[in-house]
Amino acid sequence: MDIKDRFAFLAEWYDPTACLLRRYQLFYYPNDNSVEMFDVKNQRIFLRRTKYGDLRKEDLFVGNRINVFSRQLNLVGYADRYTANKLGSKKERTLALLKPDGVLKIADILEIAKDAGLMVTNAKMTHLTWSQAADLYVEHQSKPFFNSLVHQVSSAPVVALELMGDDAVSIWRKLLGPSDVAAARKEAAHSVRGLFGTDDGRDVAHGSDSLAAAARELEFFFPTAICHGPPNTALYSDCTCCVIKPHAVSEGLTGKILNSIAAAGFHISALEMFNVDRANAEEFYEVYKGVVLEYTDMVTELSLGPCMVLEIHGADVAKAFREFCGPADPEIARHLRPTTLRAIYGTDKVKNAVHCTDLPEDAVLEVQYFFKILDG
Repeated sequence: MDIKDRFAFLAEWYDPTACLLRRYQLFYYPNDNSVEMFDVKNQRIFLRRTKYGDLRKEDLFVGNRINVFSRQLNLVGYADRYTANKLGSKKERTLALLKPDGVLKIADILEIAKDAGLMVTNAKMTHLTWSQAADLYVEHQSKPFFNSLVHQVSSAPVVALELMGDDAVSIWRKLLGPSDVAAARKEAAHSVRGLFGTDDGRDVAHGSDSLAAAARELEFFFPTAICHGPPNTALYSDCTCCVIKPHAVSEGLTGKILNSIAAAGFHISALEMFNVDRANAEEFYEVYKGVVLEYTDMVTELSLGPCMVLEIHGADVAKAFREFCGPADPEIARHLRPTTLRAIYGTDKVKNAVHCTDLPEDAVLEVQYFFKILDG
């Protein structure tokens, strides 16, 4: 077989039963969407070549977490030069920080990033203190605009996004447009700042200006060490939980769903991206076990990849948001309530775009599960 017929990665999986980190070589064959796994330590085939339609070439890059037959694997390296050259040579990560004036435009900005080939691999809404904002912009400490910049970024919640893609740093900077809003409107009218910048000079968003800056800024918001980054903005009262499911995130529907939620008048008070392992997915969906026939498939779907979790805030919001999501079966939703989220974005009872809290008394508990327990 020609090496060009497949891609090879080093992958790690934490075995919760044995409390061991196991390492594999993962082979992906794009011609027929099949996978094969080789146990590195024991030097033997772990999974013979098998077709697996839920994995795409676009999902394969170092640092991503993928799901192969319900086993979550972290891709930690390329296993041969061909794969590294073909899939990894231009891959970069950068920080896109939506400032307080840009948070309301998150859905539109996500669409712009997606259309440019940038993938959101991490996200978090947070409210920075003055000290945290000053630390983030420490390289501008001697500049005359430093104090106003720190005040702006710490005045209200912001959303930090980790963007991944070919030449991500330069592409995101180009999408932003000139930092001067007037210049952006004149020179790059379709840029983020040209479209959403305000007359008083607020420039919507920040982008890392180099790979080194991106590494430092991403570590600030999404630390790889045990320590936590800035806290989330969950309120845990007068709220309900919404989970934009992995299939919807993978299909690039996040921005559209957020736009629909905002257009319906719902307020998002917290937002964060999570990679939910199977044990946590089983725990979260435990109330459906033995009640809903699709329980096992629902667990698998939630653990297939990153999901976007929202806290929706407002008086008596749980019931109203549940109605806005529509029936669990998108086919029924399209017949009975065609303007609901599941009717518009869902495909079947498992891949129905969003999970929402069914019972108002469970709303705070579901929000706490993600924003307090999994983010704790």
